[in-house]
Amino acid sequence: MLGTIVNAAAIIVGCVLGLIFKRFIKEKISNTVFMGLALCTLYIGISGAIKSEDTLIIIISMIIGGALGEWIDIDSFISRLGSRLEKQFSKAGNKVSLAQGFISASLLFCVGAMTILGSLQSGLSSKHEILFAKSALDFVASIIYSSTLGIGVGFSAVFVLVYQGTLTLMAQFLSPLLTDIVISDMNAVGSIIIIGLAFNMLKITKIKVANFIPAIFIPILIYIFI
Repeated sequence: MLGTIVNAAAIIVGCVLGLIFKRFIKEKISNTVFMGLALCTLYIGISGAIKSEDTLIIIISMIIGGALGEWIDIDSFISRLGSRLEKQFSKAGNKVSLAQGFISASLLFCVGAMTILGSLQSGLSSKHEILFAKSALDFVASIIYSSTLGIGVGFSAVFVLVYQGTLTLMAQFLSPLLTDIVISDMNAVGSIIIIGLAFNMLKITKIKVANFIPAIFIPILIYIFI
């Protein structure tokens, strides 16, 4: 768990620094930077989505995962939680909601091979090199994203802690299931969700991206039953 704890701490520290820097950035510049981050997020999503060749599995995962997420209504739950936290931690006049910052950062920090492979390495061998490297990357990213998305980025550390912590604790069980193909498919599904997130950031769509989170895990179930 050490690697995951360090990762979560790096995100929190980076968020604090980003919020400090935010005070010295003019609104006009902040808006431009936000659009730049949205375009970069779109690039990250596209570059990750095209790496998988299992198109049918990805489509099935998005359909089943999206339907399950909509039934549970994850997005509404996160939005309600974000609204409660926003009353306590956010200042009036913030253009980006705490929930948006939380969802955006959580997806960006948890989708990727480093998250899965690092958590498995940590759980199976008690080595944390991959998660330490990811912590450094997330530290820099959290500074940049929190300067525009706000304090919600810091709360994503909780999601990282739970998600990566679960993968680490279940490493012995999950390791045989998480083949290179499954990891590739999970990354591709997550990347498609990030594309939707980028469209929301660019104000092109209003997709409830959080409702698609279960889709990331559907490739594991397909691998088990097929």
